[in-house]
Amino acid sequence: MKIIILGSAAGGGYPQWNCACEICALFWAGDPRVLRRTQSSVAVSPDGQDWLLLNCSPDIREQIAQTKALQPKSAPRHSPITHVLLTNADIDHIAGLLSLRESQAFTLWASGKTHAHLAANSVFSVLQHALVPRHVLETGKSITPLGELSVTVFEVPGKVPLFQEQEAGHAVSRDGNTIGLHIDHQGHRLSYVPGCGAIDKQLLTDLAHTEVLLFDGTLWQDDEMITSGTGTKTGRRMGHVPISGPDGAMKALETLKVSQRYFVHMNNTNPVLVKGSEERQMVEAMGWRVSHDGLEIVL
Repeated sequence: MKIIILGSAAGGGYPQWNCACEICALFWAGDPRVLRRTQSSVAVSPDGQDWLLLNCSPDIREQIAQTKALQPKSAPRHSPITHVLLTNADIDHIAGLLSLRESQAFTLWASGKTHAHLAANSVFSVLQHALVPRHVLETGKSITPLGELSVTVFEVPGKVPLFQEQEAGHAVSRDGNTIGLHIDHQGHRLSYVPGCGAIDKQLLTDLAHTEVLLFDGTLWQDDEMITSGTGTKTGRRMGHVPISGPDGAMKALETLKVSQRYFVHMNNTNPVLVKGSEERQMVEAMGWRVSHDGLEIVL
């Protein structure tokens, strides 16, 4: 199984276009300790020929241009991307679908709630149903979109996308708005959880038998947006458990026996983006790695 991190940043990417926070300022100043990062997406293939996307970033055109395996090659109109799987309806996970509207066939998989969010916005009708069939991912059930590659869905504590909060509120719950994915191939397992509002016993059980974990690393600390002067919400209010703290991801997941564990979906304010920072060193000391665009993993 081949895995490529197409985008390792949260919504807005890194640096964010309108941000001069302490971490973004390093990039604008040309600091070599930080790397440019596009918004959250991963590509997976059993053979390096046909690929499925895990989420579809607004930066998908740039990501394809940077990733030879995803570029057209066998016909005047062609794409190795044959399936797209969505873990929720956050803008940084769905907006790239609009860049895949040029009459190219692929299958779109998502939970029933995410499909409903897409159906409620007529702009997504540019993806013709005849070319882009929609299929519902059901919790606890598996699909085999590519050969021996199997995908199993599990629920993750999360909330509705930002554009639905006014109508539906913002409470974190297990209601199908956010899902995680197990990708299995020939005895190897990748688990993908780019958004997570809380880590409970069920989630620990769901992640107990994974080999590679890609997990939500949006913020280093819960009040990071507030203390950095870039926002008014905590991470948990936005549906993201922080990396640090007594109930953060590092502590909550430390008992998992995972061969490789990576943080993905990192916000532009997160100090783990800085190579050699105290926070990066703490993450690495706990056995975690900070993913980056173009990172390839083979299982």
